[in-house]
Amino acid sequence: MTFEELGYNKAVNALINFNEPDYELGRVIIEHRDRYSVQTPNNTFQAEITGGLRYTAESKSDLPAVGDWVKLSVFDDKSAVIHEIFPRFSILERQAVGKFGEKQIIATNVDVAFIMQAVGHDFNLNRLERYLTVCTASSIKPIIVLSKIDLIGREEINQLTKSIKARIKDILVYPISNQTLSGYEKLKKTIISGNTYCILGSSGVGKSSLTNNLLQKQKMDVNSVSESTSKGKHTTSHRELIVLPEGGVLVDTPGMRELGITGGSEGIEHTFGKISILAKNCSFNDCKHMEEPGCAVLEALESGELDQASYENYHKLKREQAHFSSTIAERRAKDKKQGKLYKRIQEEKRKRR
Repeated sequence: MTFEELGYNKAVNALINFNEPDYELGRVIIEHRDRYSVQTPNNTFQAEITGGLRYTAESKSDLPAVGDWVKLSVFDDKSAVIHEIFPRFSILERQAVGKFGEKQIIATNVDVAFIMQAVGHDFNLNRLERYLTVCTASSIKPIIVLSKIDLIGREEINQLTKSIKARIKDILVYPISNQTLSGYEKLKKTIISGNTYCILGSSGVGKSSLTNNLLQKQKMDVNSVSESTSKGKHTTSHRELIVLPEGGVLVDTPGMRELGITGGSEGIEHTFGKISILAKNCSFNDCKHMEEPGCAVLEALESGELDQASYENYHKLKREQAHFSSTIAERRAKDKKQGKLYKRIQEEKRKRR
């Protein structure tokens, strides 16, 4: 195996200048609770992080994640210690489910995301825009994959593709069947050696089947398809980085019912590019596109130039992003207040001694 086969490309090279003979360069392929599987060109190690790295971490985002390039000291052919996490050129993340004002890293150093939806019950344009927003905010190129096309006719496939491109401009769409392998040859041409890919989508859309077919072997378990929902249960329970036999690296992820928006509004503005362009003609620079006079967005909505559902989804994601930003600020203020309280208590203890 080579570093290129592990996903070392120009984007990685621009951030890493590794020339330390006493250490090895590796990539995190699986994240356990407090251990990591790290792959080098010659071996796979079970690794822990140094106490210093753990101590200086201000949040879980400062700890290794699947996709990270790390500096290792090796003890034997099985165990190693992670001393440093190299800078990431992309971070795919979401709001941590059930945790106030926290983010969860899905994967790092990802070049391309396959956003997968199954035709029929799972197909949802609003959800596609959500995934696109997350990818754009993470500097990851999105590609839409429509699965289970063997369940519908060619005309319906064409209509679904048209509906996507009418609402989402300049996006690649690949309809595939995991059963007949229709569409696979075109999709596989997008996979380039040295690049890292991930599959995003809800449970049961066929992500494990796609992974197995790209690997050309049965690695991921796939449960039977429900007759009532046309969905299979996704059995992946963790994130794992997998080297593909024909080049490229793939991160398989569990199905995610929630993909909360994080970060700034850049991803939303890019995904809803039509609204961003229209907004330049609004009468007010701080126009919220809700009820302001002279709003070019509302005028386009009234004339039918702008899709109503897309407009509503835009505002939904903007509200979600603003709420998350406020919870981050609240959390930081709370942590700062608790830190001051702890410091005062410690000072009072010292005075009483």
